[in-house]
Amino acid sequence: MVRVDRRHFLKFGAGLVAVGVGAGCAPAGGPDTVRLDYAYYNPVSLVLRRKGWLEEEFRPDGIRVEWVLSLGSNKANEFTASGTVHFGSTAGSAALLARANGVPLKTVWLYSQPEWTALVTGRESPIRQLADLRGRKVAATRGTDPWFFLLRALDSAGLSQRDIEIIQLQHPDGEQALLQGQVDAWAGLDPYMAHAELAAGARLFFRRPEWNTYGTLNVLESFLDRYPDIVERVLAVYERGRAWARQNPDELVAILAEESKMAPEIGRKVLTERTAFPDPVPGDQLKTVLREISPLIQKEQLAPAGVDLRAAVEALVEPGPARQVLTRSASR
Repeated sequence: MVRVDRRHFLKFGAGLVAVGVGAGCAPAGGPDTVRLDYAYYNPVSLVLRRKGWLEEEFRPDGIRVEWVLSLGSNKANEFTASGTVHFGSTAGSAALLARANGVPLKTVWLYSQPEWTALVTGRESPIRQLADLRGRKVAATRGTDPWFFLLRALDSAGLSQRDIEIIQLQHPDGEQALLQGQVDAWAGLDPYMAHAELAAGARLFFRRPEWNTYGTLNVLESFLDRYPDIVERVLAVYERGRAWARQNPDELVAILAEESKMAPEIGRKVLTERTAFPDPVPGDQLKTVLREISPLIQKEQLAPAGVDLRAAVEALVEPGPARQVLTRSASR
């Protein structure tokens, strides 16, 4: 059974954040390097990395751009907290969990509205409903949207993580564990989930699109305070990428397929059936989704006792930079 080590999370938030914020930054003016993650679950990040638009944006200032691959929200949170990246791609649920455990994240952009997770089992599995999970092994990546989705699904059926054995695996390893019969079910994440469906006949036996929290781009509060202009410039390029993604769906599918080394039909399923690119300003809709999972965070003791989760949601969601970017874009 996997549980959150709160002391580790708090130490992580209080210690690494202080060290990582200024790493690689010039003592005056802007940073000498802007570091971002890219992730297969953040298709716009793949576009920006492929097109080199951020490098074009910052080259005149002598600012380098560096990219780091995130394989899950948990990794993106670690990278952001430690200063490995300044901009990290997570699910909204993972960002809230980090904020509630002392990592001062700010969500400044919504890069997608996905149905990127569901509960998955094998083609021949006897599992048909949530009650069938009792006593089973289920793979999940702690601190990510699929992990929250699993906990929420169990709770809806009167179960908890004590009724199953959670096998902590990163998303691609979870898929392989399912396909190799090492676990009975998996809290999946696209594009691996779509790959399991199309390549091996895996079944999505429990789906709730409305439980998938938004794809959120996050920065540390201190980085936003120190470099608000850098944040807005990055978001302006993200807006360019969002517009391009909506206008070029076939090429977007090709980029995802090439980057993830999966067949184009897998990228097409992910992007045409289960991904939308909504208004990117994080606001009331995101807050509503996050408030819905707050009772689960308290019930499962995933944050220190006494943490005000409503206040954590308010502190996390920062619409100002995105609004500025869209206002400027509309006025051109």
